[in-house]
Amino acid sequence: MTDTPLPSYAAALSEIERSRMAVDASELHGSLSGFLCAGGEADPAGWLHRLALEGAAGDVLQQLYRATTEQLQSPNFGFELFLPADELELEQRADALVAWCRGFLGGFGLVAGSSNALTDESAEALDDLGRIASSAFSYDDPDADEAALAEVIEFVRVAALLLHGDCVLRRQTRRELH
Repeated sequence: MTDTPLPSYAAALSEIERSRMAVDASELHGSLSGFLCAGGEADPAGWLHRLALEGAAGDVLQQLYRATTEQLQSPNFGFELFLPADELELEQRADALVAWCRGFLGGFGLVAGSSNALTDESAEALDDLGRIASSAFSYDDPDADEAALAEVIEFVRVAALLLHGDCVLRRQTRRELH
């Protein structure tokens, strides 16, 4: 568990709207997560500029940065995707997941580019995130669709942790060995 909890989704949306950013909370968290998973470095107040976003990170977005950083560094694999609450319609949550994946790819690409050699498993995970980011879901069976969305969310969470391990932790381990 981390010391800094994720802020409420509503509070993050409110701060994003006040800052007039053209991004939703899930996509923003995906961008931050991709940036960090690829090895990007920033600080709680200046991370938006590192992602090429205008605006200042107020208290809520600084909390989002700190919580995400702590979750990714936690040995407990406690990383969570920042998505709307389960009470919202399935379609809204699925759209938020697609936006999160789109953001992740953008943030990851800002740091990794083509110079970051990935393991085959990580390259496949990144490709899978790209497929999810360009997906359009259909909804036929509410119970099955809920279960499927939960599985995809868990897959995305593990893929992000895998990429973080490959790009950040593996590099740190190599530095410690030399």
